[in-house]
Amino acid sequence: MPLPSITAALARNDPDELLHIPIALSLDPPEEEAPGFAEAVCLQLAGHAHPNVRGNAILGFGHLARTAGVIRDEARVRACVEAGLRDEDDYVRGQAQSAASDLGHFLGWGFGGAG
Repeated sequence: MPLPSITAALARNDPDELLHIPIALSLDPPEEEAPGFAEAVCLQLAGHAHPNVRGNAILGFGHLARTAGVIRDEARVRACVEAGLRDEDDYVRGQAQSAASDLGHFLGWGFGGAG
């Protein structure tokens, strides 16, 4: 997915379009072309009002731990995952649990009993 089309989708803010972006981007992050871009998009979408967009963005952090092997803004990402673990929405909580597990496995992070 070309970076300009991602930027345009973010500006349109259509949840049906946005829910696919963090998954696709984090599974194949453009680290050579745009280091940290995938993480920045996931951070932006982790606060989205739509729970599926929010959940997929949080899951993207776990994918980035696996595919890129790095999280640049540990404090903000950790805060997003922890918020996801407490989210009122079951889907978001489930995605956050998966992300916490991947962050624990690939980067050694701990999240209480979740990572």
